[in-house]
Amino acid sequence: MWAPQYRAEESVSPRGEASRRVAVLLNANARKVSRRVVRALSHVVPEGDLYLSRSELDARRIATQVVDRGYTTVFLGGGDGTITCFVNEILNQVSSRRQYHPTPTPRFGALKLGTGNSVASLVKASGTWGDGFVDDVLRARAGEVPSYRTIDMLLIDGKRAPFAGLGLDGKLLNDYNWVKENLGQGALKGLMTGPGGYFTSVAFKTVPFYMTQPVSVPVEIVNGNATAYRVGADGTPVATFAPGELLYRGQVNMVSAGTVPYYGFELCMFPFAGKRRGMMNLRASDVHATKILANLTTMWRGEFFPEKGLHDFLVKDATVRFEKDMPFQVSGDAAGARREVRFQVAPEPIEVVDFGSALN
Repeated sequence: MWAPQYRAEESVSPRGEASRRVAVLLNANARKVSRRVVRALSHVVPEGDLYLSRSELDARRIATQVVDRGYTTVFLGGGDGTITCFVNEILNQVSSRRQYHPTPTPRFGALKLGTGNSVASLVKASGTWGDGFVDDVLRARAGEVPSYRTIDMLLIDGKRAPFAGLGLDGKLLNDYNWVKENLGQGALKGLMTGPGGYFTSVAFKTVPFYMTQPVSVPVEIVNGNATAYRVGADGTPVATFAPGELLYRGQVNMVSAGTVPYYGFELCMFPFAGKRRGMMNLRASDVHATKILANLTTMWRGEFFPEKGLHDFLVKDATVRFEKDMPFQVSGDAAGARREVRFQVAPEPIEVVDFGSALN
């Protein structure tokens, strides 16, 4: 439903060797960055172009080297949190250098090596089965990338991210972290991380909580400095809002925003992300947990539009104010609790290697 809205842009870079300098940045803490994965990549990527990060300090140091060395394409290995971290560090380095001399922004590639892989899923990156991720890197190094996809990013407290949310989804991520840290030890580690951990979180913590507790909280969502739209189930605008106008006031259990359609495991949470360039899909929901469970399959496909309780907007800038602190997540990583958040679309989008352009 949403796929045709994204524009895959053909590469216009020259095909000389200098234009195909490719770096690979791996998050050593990511779920699928194993010794096998590192070894497989080390066989096809020159030693100086393969980087392994174990901390935010490592990521900052690596980002500095990547920008200094002028790579044109940078593959990021991990989940959405890894992509968020590396993209922020690299773009911050680019911005600092532009104060003194022109500095190009590298294009990015996504390696599907994390728990949540919204960006990697969007661009049809290969998984670890059969070493398809190695082929993705080889194709980029050979100049055989079919196209690049322009992706907007959210801007939250000065940091970029593909999606974020408060309430139900933030609660789920906090619950998942609890399960992983408290139950995912020893022999249970394989079961309580990834899909197994998410299932356990949903079944035994998140859903029981939302079925027994009053979880709807008053919220006020105010439009920022650009025209915004509320859209119907087919993505057509049904209302227009002027800058500074109230978008929504009422009871909700979740307010989230995304510039890509997916959460982890290809859950299509934002079916209208990419509908209009430079805008996010902001979603306010008061749909009860039991109704979500009863419609889980259609919701997963981005086709769940109940007559009441779900409100979709296309906005550039919006401020969300709850009456109390709500669980908060950014790029699929639990981020504590917040009462107020300003969601903006970052002024500079990123370009990502797109292996699924034939589908657009």
